[in-house]
Amino acid sequence: MRNSILLVDDDQDHCELLRAMLVRLGWGVTATTSAEEALDHATRERFSVIITDLSMSPMDGFELCERLLGRGVEAPIIAVTGHANMEFAVNALRAGAYDFLAKPVDEKLLGLCVARAAQHQRLQQEVKKLRSDKDSTADKQLIGDSIAMRRVYDTIRRVAASEASVLIQGETGTGKERVARALHAAGARPDGPFVAINCAALPAGLLESELFGHAKSAFTDAKSAKEGLFVRASGGTLFLDEIGDMPLEMQSKLLRALEERTVRPVGSNDEIAFATRIVAASHRDLQEEVVSRRFREDLLNRINVVQIDVPPLRDRTGDVLKLASYFLRRSAERSHKGEMYLPSVVAERLLAYDWPGNVRELENCMEHAVALARFDHLGIDDLPPRLRAQRTGKLVLPADEPGEIVPLDELERRYIVRVVKLLEGNKSRAAHALGLDRRTLHRKLERYASDDLVPDSEPQPVDGASVVIAV
Repeated sequence: MRNSILLVDDDQDHCELLRAMLVRLGWGVTATTSAEEALDHATRERFSVIITDLSMSPMDGFELCERLLGRGVEAPIIAVTGHANMEFAVNALRAGAYDFLAKPVDEKLLGLCVARAAQHQRLQQEVKKLRSDKDSTADKQLIGDSIAMRRVYDTIRRVAASEASVLIQGETGTGKERVARALHAAGARPDGPFVAINCAALPAGLLESELFGHAKSAFTDAKSAKEGLFVRASGGTLFLDEIGDMPLEMQSKLLRALEERTVRPVGSNDEIAFATRIVAASHRDLQEEVVSRRFREDLLNRINVVQIDVPPLRDRTGDVLKLASYFLRRSAERSHKGEMYLPSVVAERLLAYDWPGNVRELENCMEHAVALARFDHLGIDDLPPRLRAQRTGKLVLPADEPGEIVPLDELERRYIVRVVKLLEGNKSRAAHALGLDRRTLHRKLERYASDDLVPDSEPQPVDGASVVIAV
């Protein structure tokens, strides 16, 4: 329903007051005092804007926001509450609200807020149409279709068009910068600059100069003025990697810059405005860092409007061979070795390994193997010592001839069929073990059946090794 608003507030009098204001402002309004009823309306009908009170019972506005987003409702949400403080505002934004209004609601401010939200919705739809060929940007930037990675893709798509600050959390080597680049590429300004800095690599003084810039003669070696990264990234994204390692003295200066949206170069009295999206990342648990007083809580609230958790590779078993194949192909091209193949005996080692160094370790492993390879395929002896030495007792692959070379699709087929058989055809458990959603597994099995590729007899484990599947 165009030019219409869904209004929900369990206070009947306040609900009627807001409805009357919105009608005077020229909007069509569907009003309800029940969050459950509002959820039903939003699922069945199309609204330009949704306005909800936060303090409701039994379902409050925070839960309503989350459930609306979970059902794919695209209308921007304006949260209304009597608690006009930063904590409530941040929590509302984290729950999925587009904007925030405090009670008592001023009619003029309400009109501006609703108009801005409706305009945002229209722009989002236009961007979606103009960039329909880039809907899978996140998938192109990142490799893998495991359940854990699909959650990452979904969050990227949902938050990309907004200007909300994003915090990316994950272990070292999981690909946090690639997630940040995918977020930038899928955003409203993909042609703007993407500027990255490692906050752990520089001392506080040099980090301040890099971020904010400096004036000429600000210090001994400052022979000319220098533009800071905040300004350089204007119109694009500034990626603050390993922000958890930033010195406390710099954290307070960063917080001020984010709140004021201006920076003051070292040695200057002038304030310079910037229009930059902030994406931060850390391998540390910043909540624990706050408790340990190594990270400012107010800065965490500022940068963590939306959080993306990047899964470790051990939770992405179904993605290991896809990533390995990609890194193998890229390393072979860089080394001018032509097309190379991944034998099943090598795949066994890759699948059985836990990858404590995550995707980065896998990438280094494939570069190492390609550098040592003497043929058009990898051998066990080409792998790093830690993979050559490890046992493959956790392997879930059918027996192959030693050194047999098969395409990646065939390796995946054998692996999937083997797991399904071991779990006696229980597709839900098999999907969980493989790191796939049930629909993807069903589609793959249907294709194998149509191609007459599903074996009649159950294959045996390699070398008689016991098979272990985590379910």
